Amino acid sequence: MTSNSTINNTNDCPAEGLLKKMSGKWKPQIFKLALTGDVRFSELLRQLPGSNKQSLAVALRELEESGLLDKTIISHKPLHISYSLSASGRAIIPLFQQLEEVMVSQP
Repeated sequence: MTSNSTINNTNDCPAEGLLKKMSGKWKPQIFKLALTGDVRFSELLRQLPGSNKQSLAVALRELEESGLLDKTIISHKPLHISYSLSASGRAIIPLFQQLEEVMVSQP
C-alpha cells in the first residue's frame, strides 16, 4: 500500500538532504581536500588511493550539480579544470567541523 506521507521527503529534513548530497563514493574525501583550496582531477586521482577516473568524475559532477563545488575551466593551452568549494560548500564547513569534534570526543 502506498501512502502520501511526506516523512521520507528530504525537503522536510534539511540535514537528510545534505547527508544525501555528501554520501557516495569519494564525495567526503573530495570535500575535505577542497577545504584547502582548488583541486584538479589529476591531483585527486593521486591523492585518493583506490579511486578511478569514472567514479571520481561521477562524484565531482554530483557535487557540482548539488551546488557544493564550483567548476572552473581555464581555457589556456593546455586546458585546465579545477574544482573549489562553492559558497554553499563553504557555508557547511562549520557543520562538519562540529561533527568531527563530536566524533573525536566520543569514548
